[in-house]
Amino acid sequence: MKDYDKLIQDLAPRKFGKLGQIWVAFLCVIILLAMYAYYQQIDKGLIITGMRDYALWGIYISNFVFFVAISLVGSLVTAILRLSGLHWSTPLTRISEVIAVAAIMMAGLTIILDMGRPERIYNIFLHGRLQSPIIWDVLVITTYLVISLLLLYYPLLPDFAILKKHFKEKPFLSKIYDKLSLNWKGSEAQEKIYNSAIRTLSVMIIPIAFTIHTVTAWLFATTYRPGWDSSNFGPYFIAGAFVAGAGAVVVLMYVLRKVYHLEEYITDFHFDKMGKLLVLLCLVYLYFNVNEYLVPAYKTTVEEAAHLEGMFTGDFAPLFWSVIILGLILPVIVLIFPKGRKPLPLFIIGLIVVFGAWWKRYLIVSPTLLHPFLPVQGVPEEWHYYHPTLLEWMITFGTLASALLIMTILFRYLPIIPIHETAEEKGFLETHKTEEL
Repeated sequence: MKDYDKLIQDLAPRKFGKLGQIWVAFLCVIILLAMYAYYQQIDKGLIITGMRDYALWGIYISNFVFFVAISLVGSLVTAILRLSGLHWSTPLTRISEVIAVAAIMMAGLTIILDMGRPERIYNIFLHGRLQSPIIWDVLVITTYLVISLLLLYYPLLPDFAILKKHFKEKPFLSKIYDKLSLNWKGSEAQEKIYNSAIRTLSVMIIPIAFTIHTVTAWLFATTYRPGWDSSNFGPYFIAGAFVAGAGAVVVLMYVLRKVYHLEEYITDFHFDKMGKLLVLLCLVYLYFNVNEYLVPAYKTTVEEAAHLEGMFTGDFAPLFWSVIILGLILPVIVLIFPKGRKPLPLFIIGLIVVFGAWWKRYLIVSPTLLHPFLPVQGVPEEWHYYHPTLLEWMITFGTLASALLIMTILFRYLPIIPIHETAEEKGFLETHKTEEL
């Protein structure tokens, strides 16, 4: 009984300390600045951004693709590892689910930020055509968000019931957890429905997750533009998304373990496992990168040659090689050694992977647009280049801060590590039920 009580005490949500309050205030300031920047964009139009007739997509769409990529981690850790019966991933499932929900919410918002007339978005739903890949993306993002929310919520039902009792001295909070628990009693019938629902959602989210990344890739690949005209784009996006998502989980694992003192539950063993998984995912993504660049380089059509020259030796070369070497090759070299998979080194590698993943999406979007098949005649020289303005950076940082704020709030009121599942795996539930009888 003492072990069970200690488990609840360790994993129950806690108030923000002074550092947490500063963190929330910092994120709110960034979001407010981004809202002011977006007001300026709405008031004056997209002309105050760096986007022009050549670079009609820019940092916003790069950010959208990044959020979509990060969201795949929910299906990787929560669904695939759960269905595989790998119980070592249990402490990481809630972290992955929260990342997925926050990321996919911000992905949808980022699309609106890129629109010059966002008030017309209702036309997508009223007059959208199923022949358009954009409609496919809207449908699959909406579906993925709903399933991700359910996959976050359902496993929380027994945890809410536990928290209702834990916070009985705080009636308001206890009442909220009681309502959220949907009258969970832990009966055999409830357990059966609960397990069946989670298993069904875990199965459903895998094809939906693969579809959302494939459809996003098709938004690019269904054009004839050099750099996008590729049948490799679907699996290329999925492989890259797994890398970005795994890197995000590693970073949050380390931060949450430090802040909430969860060393007993998120152990070096979990970092070691995630390090090995990250090595595998980086190697797979490297393979798809070789395919993505080697085949066009071998064919060397005029358009592809100009695009690849810009990436390999031109203006984008420093960024391109930094992303490949630091974001993919370096993690493999470091993480194949056991010392590299210790918490701190893995955290640093995770940060590099996440930053590299964001810039990789920038390289997917921006360089291609600067090499159209039919160049616009007589345009100003600066239209041939794309440099995000300060306003675009402010709005982009605002979306990233919003995603972090969503995660922060959810981790404030939800158990970071599933209490019910952890107690069940440790055998505490049977002991607790026996003592109650």
